[in-house]
Amino acid sequence: MVRPTATHRFRVHQGKFLLDEEPFHILSGELHYARIPQEYWRHRLEMARAMGLNTVCLYLFWNYHEETPGRFDFSGEKDVRIFCDLAHELGLWVILRPGPYACAEWDFGGMPAYLLANPAMRLRCSYQGFTKPAVRYLKKVGKLLADRQITRGGPIILVQVENEYGAYGNDKAYLRILGDTLRESGFDVPLMRCDWANPEQLVPGHFDSDVVTVANFGSEAEKNITALAKFYPKSPRMSGEFWSGWFDSWGFPRNGMESEDGTLQFPSIKWMVENGVSFSLYMFHGGSTFGFNAGANWQEEKYNPTVTQYEYLAPLDMGGRPRAKFFMMRDLIAKTTGRPLPEPPALMPVLAIPEFALEQQAPLFTSRSEATTHVTPPTLESLSQVHGGLLYRTDLAGRCAGTAPLRILDVHDFAWVYFNGELVGTVDRRLGGDQAFPLTVPLTGPAILEILVEGMGHVNFGQGMADDVKGITRRVEHGRLTLFDWQVVPLPLDAVQLAALRFSRRALPHGRPAFYRGHFDCAAPGDTHLDLRGWGKGYVWVNGRNLGRYWSIGPQQTLYVPGVWLRRGRNEVVVLDFYNKSDSPRTLSGALEPILDQLNLPAPAGT
Repeated sequence: MVRPTATHRFRVHQGKFLLDEEPFHILSGELHYARIPQEYWRHRLEMARAMGLNTVCLYLFWNYHEETPGRFDFSGEKDVRIFCDLAHELGLWVILRPGPYACAEWDFGGMPAYLLANPAMRLRCSYQGFTKPAVRYLKKVGKLLADRQITRGGPIILVQVENEYGAYGNDKAYLRILGDTLRESGFDVPLMRCDWANPEQLVPGHFDSDVVTVANFGSEAEKNITALAKFYPKSPRMSGEFWSGWFDSWGFPRNGMESEDGTLQFPSIKWMVENGVSFSLYMFHGGSTFGFNAGANWQEEKYNPTVTQYEYLAPLDMGGRPRAKFFMMRDLIAKTTGRPLPEPPALMPVLAIPEFALEQQAPLFTSRSEATTHVTPPTLESLSQVHGGLLYRTDLAGRCAGTAPLRILDVHDFAWVYFNGELVGTVDRRLGGDQAFPLTVPLTGPAILEILVEGMGHVNFGQGMADDVKGITRRVEHGRLTLFDWQVVPLPLDAVQLAALRFSRRALPHGRPAFYRGHFDCAAPGDTHLDLRGWGKGYVWVNGRNLGRYWSIGPQQTLYVPGVWLRRGRNEVVVLDFYNKSDSPRTLSGALEPILDQLNLPAPAGT
């Protein structure tokens, strides 16, 4: 394994990658530092070396580093420089994919949702309202990482411009702005762009003959590389993403496009290894999408949010353990290259946690929650909020009466509707169509309508991104009436809100969302998987760390807990359950293995 030093040179010449003027075969794997605890970065990179990879590929998610305009955070677990330095130390080269758009089933494709506060926003084009903050971000990336390039003794050998742009638009001026900005920000290694291996995508995303073009696919490597070479004969033969598996969506069976042992796609990998075709496995290790960062896809005019786990049936599973395909690739690379490979590092310890109770409770919203007044329902983004939810409240007494259908147009993404404190219906954006239900408003007496809306992942791929604001995005109707005059309570579900919770053992009304808190002890921390079966829908925090979203419909039924986030002795768990409709004791346990393939869908109407 060549360890990067200041004496190396990397360039593209006559359709080949050259390292120190010798042909260089990129054997890369994708892994995202934002989906891996910082304490595990070295372990995952050592695993990459042990499989025979010489390069790692990583996205930078813009919104991970700039949640609010102009306030960047590249510190601590967000310090990508440390990740690159570790790769450097271990003898791995780095392909950098800074965006500004990434996709990766990450919230809003990695773009900050604050962009959507501008009603005139036009994404991923030369509209200045988009390019100005995007350029600001890329310049920040340049200040941080330009000195980590191979030209300055670092590991970065390629930098990508945008991502799969040919599947979205054809604004070549926009792509040139990004390319010029990367150069002006100090990146002098070769630039690359990737798209699917067909003319419909390869042509619109092309903007500069000096930019390397690579293709993304998950099978038929020889066919796809031949198609790429036909259009761009001067670019090296490379699969920018060779899909080692696929992601999963809430409410659908676990994706089956790849097998656990890799036999479905191994012939393509074998062909690329043996024929000098460069590639990057997407993913080598997927990890987990902690917090609110899981995105959603927009397919056939339907909203499909992505589950929390992102293990992708990759060579390494969610906890960094090797699958059969890891060893198949390791043997193939060792045999083809004729070089010895380091042994894989020891696996991380795993831990089973006996069942424990969450006996303390706190309501999600109270009469003390601060509200603002609005004529029509605002969205999260218009209130400078990028995740969580909103509670909309209006008093219909004397302003509305009778029985009529209640319609919420359009909910992004899930709504619980309460009337005088009782849950009367839900609206699920995934299901589409008219999800109206009758609501009877009395002529006299109390008539408080409350609508709790959870914003799930912003759409991360396709045209659905452009208008994916969260909350009630149009209006609320009761029969022919449009309902005005709303009190709105923000529910960011952030550290500030959690710190203000007041837990007690007093039982709360069923059907109202609530937080539950409990504790467990462990003598020696290890990775575990909290079993959420029996709960409804919500989020889990362990020792203040947001593990991500759970939902009883599946297929994911557990949440991954990295052992490095646990403590010896007492550990705190807080669960937010939006449904809160179970009369059974609230308990959790930690399993050695995840449950990722168990659907629990409601029975069809009339059965």
